[in-house]
Order: sequence, then structure tokens, then C-alpha cells
Amino acid sequence: MDIKIRYISDKIKPLEYIGGKSDWIDLRAAEDVTLKKGEFRLIPLGIAVELPKGYEAHVVPRSSTFRNWGILQTNSCGVIDESYCGDNDQWMVPVYATRDTEIHINDRICQFRLFEHQPELSFVAVDHLDGQDRGGFGVTGKN
Repeated sequence: MDIKIRYISDKIKPLEYIGGKSDWIDLRAAEDVTLKKGEFRLIPLGIAVELPKGYEAHVVPRSSTFRNWGILQTNSCGVIDESYCGDNDQWMVPVYATRDTEIHINDRICQFRLFEHQPELSFVAVDHLDGQDRGGFGVTGKN
């Protein structure tokens, strides 16, 4: 599948799909960012993308993001649909700093993958579900 991408920053490395390793594609900071503990910032990722019809991108932190920079992605998972596809629709990641930190151009701070839109759903109200009760939310124990 071909994905049209416009590099807004000429300083970041091109996106790369690494087959056989992971379906997730790393995204890089497009500028140097200095954050103090408690600060919020939208970090530009230096790209605008035209996603294929019927797909959306889910943007999440990498497993090392918090350890390396002490930042949390404030929306937990960013969802970018195919309508966000113009030349100036730059992808960004909203972050909150839990400590003073510096992020540099090309630091891999988040990742994304594509998902097909879910099919159209209809909901049917019933008085009883057929599944066995598991006891409610959070009751499966620690082990």
C-alpha cells in the first residue's frame, strides 16, 4: 500500500516501514524541545499524510518514551482520520513533562500504525446476555 507523505521538515529522517519486526512506524520530533516539569506542549512531527480512504492512524508513545524523556502523551492514543490530509495538516503529539527534559530533532518519541475503520454497527437492547459473569470490572485477581 502506498501512502502519500509530505515532509514539512527537511531535518527529520524519512519514515521507514521495517518488515518482519513490527507493524508500528516510528515518528520523530521535528524540532528541538525543552520542557520544564509540569509543562504541556504540542511537538511537531514534521509530516503531513494523505491516508487511504477507510483508514485511520493511531499515534501512541514508544515503550521507551517515558523512560527516556519523562513525557506522557496527554491523549493516550491520538487518532488521525483520513480527512486530516492537507499540505499543512502536520501531525503533532501532545505531551506533558513529568520532569525537566530535552527532546532533540529526530528523537523517536512516538509511533503509529494504520487501522481500517470499524464496520457500521447497530445495537440491540436485551434483558439478558448469554455470556458467563466474571464478577465485574477488576475482579480477576492479581495472579
